[in-house]
Amino acid sequence: YHDLHVFELHEPTRVIAWTGEKRVCIAGYDDGKRNEILQLLLPPRLSAKENQGLCPERDFKVEHGGFSDRPIYSLKHVPETSLLVTSGPPDSSLQVWRIDQDETDVIKPVRNIPTAGGDEPTWAKIATASSKSAWVLHGVKVSNIQVTEIESGKTVFRTASASHDELATLEFLDQATVLACSAQGRLFLADIRQPQGLLGVAEDVPVALTSGGERWCAAVRPGQPESVGDHPQIARLSAGGCVMLTDPRNMARPLKAATGCVPTSSLPDSEFLCVSFAPQLEECLAVSGSDGTVRIYNTQGWGPDPQEGKPLFVHRGHVFSSVEAADRPARVTTHTWHPSKPRTLLSAATDGSLHVWDWADPCGAS
Repeated sequence: YHDLHVFELHEPTRVIAWTGEKRVCIAGYDDGKRNEILQLLLPPRLSAKENQGLCPERDFKVEHGGFSDRPIYSLKHVPETSLLVTSGPPDSSLQVWRIDQDETDVIKPVRNIPTAGGDEPTWAKIATASSKSAWVLHGVKVSNIQVTEIESGKTVFRTASASHDELATLEFLDQATVLACSAQGRLFLADIRQPQGLLGVAEDVPVALTSGGERWCAAVRPGQPESVGDHPQIARLSAGGCVMLTDPRNMARPLKAATGCVPTSSLPDSEFLCVSFAPQLEECLAVSGSDGTVRIYNTQGWGPDPQEGKPLFVHRGHVFSSVEAADRPARVTTHTWHPSKPRTLLSAATDGSLHVWDWADPCGAS
């Protein structure tokens, strides 16, 4: 490690959302009580330049806070605003919050947004985008995906798909295109400029690479506008450890694939499955959720035919810092890359631990 900071939260979180270069939001997910939703300022040491000398402030600082009457399973910041959108049981409605910039330091509930088919006894997957007005993409199944204008509550887009596949991940690919990944690993694309309907469905590639029945999740690496010919990529991760990278322009065949990317001894439960692209490093991604580790992979040598994935780096800090019982080891609930520090990540676990770590590339590559 180049740097490692270990913190203990009052209650565990399964969400870490950046609200700026130096700030994140976290929230509790306990079913049995009110849960805190907090905006934290990163320790100054983490935002200082290298070789800054002694730095007395080594802990997170709570800047704003509020309370949710339901567990928070998903939390997204709306870019360029002070708005947050959350979802969680017992139903599929969304909660909109505003981070007050006055002296009260309160995160206030603003409104609820219903999801079509809101009688679903589960929580909605969400993604946010800032366009001419703030939008939220949300849904429980492929058949009820919608885009809602947050301030007005107006429905901008709604799918007309007959698929009742449960959603695992929703993302905006760009201002006009949304991506859905089902829990079975199928990909769907929609152009929200069209009145309704899904325009593209990927071939059922995951079935050929896994034993079937495994849950999947997905993440998107946006194309870089300043880089000519750089297009978005989609990463999918299965509970069995299969990772596939796909070009949304040709989803019938993966660009790259690897197996064995999560420990074979991990629990079958895939509640916290998470995959993410490094925003500042090409060919790097991270996976977590199967145990107490976060694994970094360099995909440069991968090809379309599956090969065994070998991690470039494994963060085992939550395993060693856990105070949970030996028969109930801590599991990583979520992780996120720092938006501008290439090898710095934040990760949280079921024991309430929150780690900030900067990993050293064993190969010395840039």
